[in-house]
Amino acid sequence: MMKSLFALLLLGWSSIGQAQVQLRDGYPADYRVVAGDTLWSIASLYLQQPWQWRELWPADSVGGAPSRIFPGDRLQLVHPAGQPQLQLERSATLPTVKLSPQVRRLPPAAIPSIPLQAISSFVLHNRIVDQPEAFEQAPYIVAGDGERVLGGLGDRLFARGRLDPGQPVYGVFREGKRYRDPLSQELLGINADAIGTAQVQAINGDLATLTLQRTTQEVRLGDRLLEMGAQDLAPRFSPSAPPRPVDGVIIDVPRGVTQIGALDVVTLNRGRRDGLVEGNVLAVIKTGETVRDRLTGEPLKIPDEAAGWLMVFQSYDKLSYGLVLKASRSLALQDKVQSP
Repeated sequence: MMKSLFALLLLGWSSIGQAQVQLRDGYPADYRVVAGDTLWSIASLYLQQPWQWRELWPADSVGGAPSRIFPGDRLQLVHPAGQPQLQLERSATLPTVKLSPQVRRLPPAAIPSIPLQAISSFVLHNRIVDQPEAFEQAPYIVAGDGERVLGGLGDRLFARGRLDPGQPVYGVFREGKRYRDPLSQELLGINADAIGTAQVQAINGDLATLTLQRTTQEVRLGDRLLEMGAQDLAPRFSPSAPPRPVDGVIIDVPRGVTQIGALDVVTLNRGRRDGLVEGNVLAVIKTGETVRDRLTGEPLKIPDEAAGWLMVFQSYDKLSYGLVLKASRSLALQDKVQSP
């Protein structure tokens, strides 16, 4: 279901830079929108760079793009002043909804944008801690009721460390992967896996009594308590180019898949200090393998090649999470990402 939600994209997209729009060969001059279409899929029919969607819409359209597109609408590509533009002809078959106590037909749903809830599950269960010492100094579970620690609703726990009396609920996190830059070996951050939430019942010095509210797995001694800060994600993203050139690599796939494809989430070794922000689009470059020439015996590096696109949807100081929008072939760890 998530993949159908993400089949993309999107109202509110910004063009990347001021690059000239390049049309694809064999684009349709006339297209009728059908159920299941998205702005990304339609843009892919016309453009070599689909994120330049706004460039196809006339300046007097709502926000530089159509406010809503429905199945049955007709799109025509025209060239006023020599520039390609799409004109929208609204379908005359959209039914009118009359308020009455009888069964009625509802208008078809508009082509969707990327909804925040489509990635909220991932965001809730993953958090990057930029400073390892902040995680190591966070309050931790020291004991459970009756000298046991269980992950059930309502179980009582004891934590040691400094808790904020004004923070009634804490997240329970367990240390996951420690990310290092593959070249410099700099520690970039810790992936903290969410285990559950706990409500503070009492604080006595550096010892706190808590009650488990929600768990995804059994809580263990040593699990850390972190404040339940809001994840700052926009309800819609506006893809754009990074403000300066970016060169990085894919260093992890948080969901553990071995073959990376469209709509998979990846971790990048670049973040806000490198200029990456939410909505930035990067090209994925497939790293060519090194093979051996059977005739000469020499090692031979196969050229790297463009293999897809991804969009950053959450950035931290030194790391970012990206969503793969398109993959022409299977991607892998250590594949490069670059400014488009």
